[in-house]
Amino acid sequence: MIGVIDYGLGNLASVVGAVERLGHEVAVSSNPDELRQADKLILPGVGAFGDGMQNLRSRGLIEPLNNMVLGERMPILGICLGSQLVSRESEEFGHHEGLGWIAASVRRIMPDNPALRVPHVGWNELFQTRDSVLFEGIPNGSLFYYVHSYRLVAESADVVAGECDYGGRFPAAIQSGNIYATQFHPEKSQQHGLNLLKNFLDKG
Repeated sequence: MIGVIDYGLGNLASVVGAVERLGHEVAVSSNPDELRQADKLILPGVGAFGDGMQNLRSRGLIEPLNNMVLGERMPILGICLGSQLVSRESEEFGHHEGLGWIAASVRRIMPDNPALRVPHVGWNELFQTRDSVLFEGIPNGSLFYYVHSYRLVAESADVVAGECDYGGRFPAAIQSGNIYATQFHPEKSQQHGLNLLKNFLDKG
């Protein structure tokens, strides 16, 4: 069973639909006891970093998630905002502390080319920087769908599995032990996105 974390931000319906399409049972919940029954977790999200952390905090999810992910080593996939919340901090609308699961911070996209608009919206390539179970059967340079104004800045390349280039390269896929994250939306990225989700669900 796959637990989708409901903290009040995120396009839950599309994530749930994609997981169910891949043949997995899904439980959408903000109840830690219910989430503990899952085999794997997905942390989706659309919106601002500070709101995301506040919502996780107000629902009493931070400590239980720390126990599940860091203590019990439960596999988790962060998507879009969810991929940023696993970092240490963000500068979006002030300074906010994140979950701190990976050594990274979140900074605004500031492309040198004025023709590149922010937010970064649409299809863009994913360049695989190292082997990852997420990419099995997915050609390097495949297109995925992005919607974001802020990006991860990793302290070490060791956690970065793939990058995107939008006025400069930034981490677009993360793998650090049992922690996986994608800045893009695999659930909105057609067949390559479904393949990536399937890789996480079946092999992650």
